[in-house]
Amino acid sequence: MRYWAAAKAAAGTAEEPYAAATLAEALDAARAAHAANPEFARVLLRSSFLVDGDPVGTRNHAAVPLAEGGTVEVLPPFAGG
Repeated sequence: MRYWAAAKAAAGTAEEPYAAATLAEALDAARAAHAANPEFARVLLRSSFLVDGDPVGTRNHAAVPLAEGGTVEVLPPFAGG
C-alpha cells in the first residue's frame, strides 16, 4: 500500500506490504496495524483509492479484488484539487 499526504503522515510510512484478497481485507489489516493511531482510521474514511492505477470510486471495497504484488494507493483529500 502506498500512502500519500495525510495518510502517509498518519501511517508514519510511505508504503507497506499487504497480504489480502480484497481491498476491504487490506484496509482492515492496515487499520489493525495502525490501531494505536486513531487518526489513521479517520484518514482512511475520507480517502480515495487506486488499485493498480484504476480508481475504486464508489465500489464496495469487499468486491474489489487485489492481485498478488499489486499496488493500492491511498489518496486523502487535499487542498487545491
